[in-house]
Amino acid sequence: MPVRARRTAAAAVLGLPVALTALAAAPASAHGSMGDPVSRVSQCYAEGPESPGSAACKAAVAAGGTQALYDWNGVRIGDAAGQHRRLIPDGKLCSANNEEFKGLDLARADWPATRVHSGSYTFRYRVTAQHKGTFTVYATKPGYDPAKPLAWSELDLEHPVATATDPVASGGFYAFSGTLPQRSGRQLLYAIWQRSDSPEAFYSCSDVDFGGAGAGSTGAPPAPSASAPSDRQIAAGADKSTMRHHGHGGAGAATPAPRPSSAPDTPGAAGAPENLAETGASSGTTYVAIGGAAALALGSAALFLSVGRRADGARRR
Repeated sequence: MPVRARRTAAAAVLGLPVALTALAAAPASAHGSMGDPVSRVSQCYAEGPESPGSAACKAAVAAGGTQALYDWNGVRIGDAAGQHRRLIPDGKLCSANNEEFKGLDLARADWPATRVHSGSYTFRYRVTAQHKGTFTVYATKPGYDPAKPLAWSELDLEHPVATATDPVASGGFYAFSGTLPQRSGRQLLYAIWQRSDSPEAFYSCSDVDFGGAGAGSTGAPPAPSASAPSDRQIAAGADKSTMRHHGHGGAGAATPAPRPSSAPDTPGAAGAPENLAETGASSGTTYVAIGGAAALALGSAALFLSVGRRADGARRR
C-alpha cells in the first residue's frame, strides 16, 4: 500500500474520535424552568448573575459560578427516560446532579420564597422551547427542614400536587392547575418535566412559604419574596448562555430564546410526538449527528484502505 494512501487512511481513522468529540461537545438544548412559584435558578438569574442581592443567591454563585444562572433554563438530564431517582442522588435534586448547578443544592433556610396557601394553584412554567411531555410537581412532607440537604424521602412522591400532560403554551408559559396540600412555614415544590418525544427531562426547585410557624423556622428574619426574571432580563443575558434551542419552540413559545454565542419515579408520557417540527427532538439530533460522523469517518477509512489494497494488487500483477 503506497505511503500516501496509508497516511490518508490513518488520518481518517484517527479523525473519528475528534469528530465524535466535537459533536458530543455541542451545546445542550435548553427549554425552561418553573416561573410560578419561582424556581431557585430563575430567582437568582432575576437578581443578576454578577451581583445577586439575596444571601442565598450570593452563596449559590460562590459555590457554582455565574454561568449556571445564565443557563437558567438548562437544569436537565438528556437521557433520564423517567429514571429520576436512579440518576439523581439525595442532596442533589435541585441541580439534577449537574456540577454546573451545584449552588442550587445549598441547604439553607433563606432562599427567596413565593408566598402560597393550601388549595388550588395555577403553576406557570417558563418555556423557551415547546415539547410534548408530562409535568409532575411534588411538595415536601410536613417536617421538612430547608437547612438540611433535600432528599427524595422528603418529597411526598405518593401524592403529587400537580400533573399535566401536553399543556398548551401561551405567552411564553405552560400553565396547569394543581392543589397545594395543608402545610405551614417554608416548604419546597419539586417539578419534573419528562419529555415524551425524547428521554430528556428538566428539573426545578421552588421555595414556598405557607405562612405561620412551621418546620425549619429558625426565628431569623423572613427570606425575601421570590420574583421571576422579566422578558427583558432574559433577553439581556441570552448572549451569555451556553444553551441552544436549535430552532425548536413552535408558534406558542413567545419567550426570547438564547442566541448562539425503583421507587415511584415520574413516568414519561407515552406516545410519539405528533409534530416534531413543533415539539422538537434535540437529544435525538445529537445521536444522529454522532452516528453520521462515525459512519462517515469509518467509511472514508475503508475506502482509502480498499483503494490502497487494489493498487498494491495491481503492482504485484
